[in-house]
Amino acid sequence: MIRDENLDKFYSLLDELEETVGGKRKLKNCHGRMDWPNRGVYFFFHPSETRESTHQLRVTRIGTHAVSAGSGTSLWDRLRTHRGAKRGTYENGGNHRGSVFRKRIGEALIERDGHQREYPEWGVGSSAARELRLEELEMERRVSEYLRDLPFLWVRVDDEPSPESDRAYIERNAIAMVSNVGGKSIDSRNEKWLGHYSPVRDIRESGLWNINHVSEEYRPEFLDSLARYIETTPNLD
Repeated sequence: MIRDENLDKFYSLLDELEETVGGKRKLKNCHGRMDWPNRGVYFFFHPSETRESTHQLRVTRIGTHAVSAGSGTSLWDRLRTHRGAKRGTYENGGNHRGSVFRKRIGEALIERDGHQREYPEWGVGSSAARELRLEELEMERRVSEYLRDLPFLWVRVDDEPSPESDRAYIERNAIAMVSNVGGKSIDSRNEKWLGHYSPVRDIRESGLWNINHVSEEYRPEFLDSLARYIETTPNLD
């Protein structure tokens, strides 16, 4: 019951965060001119799945950025990479080799729809030539369509880049708590959830588009840290 109670507290805090920032957003409606905090943690939700006991949308991805010492990546930098390009050569596509989130969604789409032959090099390497990226553009566009429609929230945690940062601490423990790997299944995932088609077992079992930390133990006191940062997160409007 302890994890159930902590999950209830976690989702209650996310409700507070939603009110604080002025509501969930979708990447299809976001741009860099919005007043994003420099650093933070983000929480993506499934747009049509709720928790087992409430009307709250369930979390499907938790992430942060700039956890390596000296990194200058901002919160919007990370979100923009997930969103993909809105114009140019790769319009409405993106670069899944620069976004693990995009990569994992693409893998599941390819598996579900039987497109392994069309995209044999999906996820291979950290970069790709222009010709290959154009060959993969249609799948990148499908990834963008799926990802840009996911509601998300963010909390400002503007500490220095480090694996020991509060951002890394909150991300790590939130993932471990929400994950269903190796424990009681809470907030079961709808049978139509795309993640069920992922070739990665940890995604299927955790119910998250995450791999790191899904099998770890969590420290419930991280919720107190999250609550403190929610109090100081500004409204985006």
